[in-house]
Amino acid sequence: MSDLQEVVNADIVSAEDSSMAVVDRDSAAPQGVPCGACGCPVEAGERFCPACGSPQSEQAEQARDAEEAASAFFRCQNCGCEMSADLQQRSYVCPFCDSTYVAEFSPSLTDRQRPEFVIGFAVTPDQAREKFFQWIGQNSWFRPGDLRAAQIVDKQKGIYLPFWTFSMLAESQWEGAIGEYWYRTETYTERDSKGKMVTKTRQVRETEWWPLSGRHHRYYSGHLVSGSRGLQQREADQLLPFQLPAMKRYQPYFVAGWLCEEYSLARDEALALCQQEFFRHEQSHVAAFLPGDTHRSLNVQTQFSHVNSDLCLLPIYMLTYRYKDRLFRFLVNGQTGKVAGEKPVSWNRIWAAIGGGVVALVLLILLLMLLSGL
Repeated sequence: MSDLQEVVNADIVSAEDSSMAVVDRDSAAPQGVPCGACGCPVEAGERFCPACGSPQSEQAEQARDAEEAASAFFRCQNCGCEMSADLQQRSYVCPFCDSTYVAEFSPSLTDRQRPEFVIGFAVTPDQAREKFFQWIGQNSWFRPGDLRAAQIVDKQKGIYLPFWTFSMLAESQWEGAIGEYWYRTETYTERDSKGKMVTKTRQVRETEWWPLSGRHHRYYSGHLVSGSRGLQQREADQLLPFQLPAMKRYQPYFVAGWLCEEYSLARDEALALCQQEFFRHEQSHVAAFLPGDTHRSLNVQTQFSHVNSDLCLLPIYMLTYRYKDRLFRFLVNGQTGKVAGEKPVSWNRIWAAIGGGVVALVLLILLLMLLSGL
């Protein structure tokens, strides 16, 4: 695949409405490489400019080569993340592990798939910083007093992270046992409040089991697998969902001016993770499909076919910092504004609050005892 590139001197347009982090799904995005004769965007694969009719195959190839030549690629020696960035900037702080150990590598040494779709940033950097201050300010009494949030926020960066999305058909053979409830009347004796033996009846539920087997199929799509080893799947899941209908066909100018990570999780690895998730969904759907009142010993064998994949670049603001030798991370979904992360706490203050609560409870008990004695 062709690697991620940056276009020099591209303009970055922020969201018009700073109060709403929503992507307009109906807005038309510019597509293709500008025509060398008239500047009209020409989509990939088009041999002639739709405006002036100039031949485009050779011009498009030259433009693509120029874009690739204008990109720098870096690999963090600490966590292994790989990013494309500005040629003019040679010193970097890794947004994943806050490390300054980075090394340049050539994209020609790798055989990478070119991104197919991208979702633009709808949350501005100022809005992302404000979200951090709001988030870190929650339960601020338990925050360490020496945590200087105003200095930490400067490390927040907008970055396009790679995600794999798959669609596939799941076909399952299943077998198990279904249970149907029925009730019988049971007679029993017990002592009443006066100590006499009395006879009563009650309804007892029984289950009748029947073996059953069958087939089930379903088409699955839309699950996102993080293509970054620096962003664990559990962290990515906290930022979901993204509005996938807002995706646009990838062009290098979409990521101009932003950090952009190369995927480090290969397609086959991501496919295996996605199939595990789809298999769990298939088990749930088969169980919901079964007749009867309950079931047991359900065994589902699933085969996946018609597998299609897309490599997407999704917008995320990332803030990684260290506090007392521990790494913390704050994330913002750059499309919807959803936040996730872990913040440091002061255990001295927490224990002080617990101790104060215990003292207050003891005083309340003593007060009640004194009042009851009066």
